[in-house]
Amino acid sequence: MTTKQDRAEQARIQFNAFLAVCPSRQLLDRISNKWVVLILCALAGDGDAEPSEDDAPTAMRYSELSRLLAGVSQKMLTQTLRSLERDGMVTRTVTPTVPVTVTYELTDLGESLHHVTRGLRSWAQAHMAEVLDNRGSYDARDE
Repeated sequence: MTTKQDRAEQARIQFNAFLAVCPSRQLLDRISNKWVVLILCALAGDGDAEPSEDDAPTAMRYSELSRLLAGVSQKMLTQTLRSLERDGMVTRTVTPTVPVTVTYELTDLGESLHHVTRGLRSWAQAHMAEVLDNRGSYDARDE
């Protein structure tokens, strides 16, 4: 009989992202995508410029997400939502109205990931000026 600790150790070995054959690499590739980060933030209710701690998860229609995520193509939004649904991060609810209403909402798993991605988004927004300065300095020395 395996204990909880044994199973955790087995998972740690089996899902080591530094190994080429590890399936967690695919997951890392997916969750590091900018559209995933932005969709999670939008569905968590922090779709404004500065996320706050009191933002609450919300169900959103496809068209609302599309308007909020400037620059996302219909194809990319659809693919990203489908992959998030497949991974259990988002639920898709179809309401039989005329026309049909489809909403997307974070699952508990998606909400737990959002807590991580929210930090990435906040960090990027807070440090972008510094990064741009560094890029300018780097590019100027190569000229």
